[in-house]
Amino acid sequence: MMGGQTMGDTRGRPMDRRGFCRSLVGGAAALAAGSARGARPPSGPNILFITTDDLGPQLGCYGDTIARTPNLDAFARDGVRFTCAYVTQASCSPSRSSMFTGLYPHQNGQIGLAHLGYSMREGLATLPALLKQAGYFNGVIGKVHVNPGASIPFEFKGTPHGKTRDVRQVASSAAEFFDRAGDRPFFLMANYFDPHRPLVEQVKGVPARPYGPDDVEPFGFLAGVDTQKVRREVAGYYDCVARIDVGIGLLMQELRRSGRYEDTLVIFIGDHGPPFTRGKTTCYEAGLHIPCIAHWPGLSADGQVSDALVSTVDIMPTILHAVGIPIPLGLAGRSLLPLIQGHAPPWRETLCAEYTTHHPGGYFPRRSIRDRSHKLIANLTPDRPNPIKNVDGCAAFAASQQAAYAGTLTRRVMDRHARPPAIELYDLQADPHELDNLAGRAEVSHIQDRLTQALHQWRRETDDPLLDPRELARLTAFHDENKGKRNIKPPPDMG
Repeated sequence: MMGGQTMGDTRGRPMDRRGFCRSLVGGAAALAAGSARGARPPSGPNILFITTDDLGPQLGCYGDTIARTPNLDAFARDGVRFTCAYVTQASCSPSRSSMFTGLYPHQNGQIGLAHLGYSMREGLATLPALLKQAGYFNGVIGKVHVNPGASIPFEFKGTPHGKTRDVRQVASSAAEFFDRAGDRPFFLMANYFDPHRPLVEQVKGVPARPYGPDDVEPFGFLAGVDTQKVRREVAGYYDCVARIDVGIGLLMQELRRSGRYEDTLVIFIGDHGPPFTRGKTTCYEAGLHIPCIAHWPGLSADGQVSDALVSTVDIMPTILHAVGIPIPLGLAGRSLLPLIQGHAPPWRETLCAEYTTHHPGGYFPRRSIRDRSHKLIANLTPDRPNPIKNVDGCAAFAASQQAAYAGTLTRRVMDRHARPPAIELYDLQADPHELDNLAGRAEVSHIQDRLTQALHQWRRETDDPLLDPRELARLTAFHDENKGKRNIKPPPDMG
């Protein structure tokens, strides 16, 4: 099931891949035509959608004792905090494509970074386009990073991506947007570059008190790697998180000053986990697990905590539901609005994610599924090494190869990261950092079988092209041929 609906034609027969893509594009066209004819003044809330680069749940409100995040902690107390929120892929453009389309990257085509040539398929319905058609004033601050750009229409473009570390400038840009919106309903997507690398200690005095190496501990998912260089990187990461928190406080001040706070749905998320080994560009928890907090004055269940398994494919249907726009058929996600309002509807029991590539040299396709207790990762090319061992220059993997770590759990975990087996299975309750691979053990064979079957079903229902060995071989050959290139153009039926 995808968002409560079976993917197929009106007679219940499963579609082939081209039929599925045609149905999505055709549905987008029909919805656009209906909007043009229907033309009713929008009556839903304003939408403020806030994202940050590379932010996992390293916030005080998620139990992180190192993070200094008073503004986000207060926002969580006033809203609904989702404890089990996940991205579809721990890479920027693929992750954001799911927010815009309600589809997984292998469905919408954005399987890698946009500035390197990867792109969504033409003609898909997108959140900004549907909101614009409904009369919303659309604006963006910071990055979009999804292709084709024409499918993501924003009338207002504020502070550019590279300058959003200046959080005062972001707040000023938001104030300008609120002024220009006037009485019109609005959709503002505010994107912060932090805590993307380089991990900048301080920008225009923010944070006022930077961290030092002795103020932090290496992340648990680094499996025990502990060097001064790694600690300096972790300290820089927390500096970036502290700066985001200041920025969120300033942004919310501007929303209140605009007089639109009471009729605005605010959603805050990270676009994937931290830029550290075994985080970003993986299917481990550190890459996929993100913060997600929502607040709608008078309608959200303030101060509530939800442990529902939610995904960024749910962002688009949630916002469309909130503003009263018909949700296109065939989306992979479903509306979070009942959860935001404090209800307990029947919900998904498993949650899937993927990774295909980041850049042409970072191709390493894998798929994952988790339930309440366990995570299974299927590595689709286990005969090949993982090409991204030290994502964005992280020092942890190189440190793990030092002689001091020979024969340790740290070395075993990092070696598995470098050359993972076909199947990985982790007990997320006993082993939240996924250090002990249980795959192949007799005592958990029933769990492995159940999750393997559920993952296969999800891949079939979402029409994953890499289920076909010929497509997997073709995409692998394409990336081998284009390794090191920048402006590649994968065929539209790939990925």
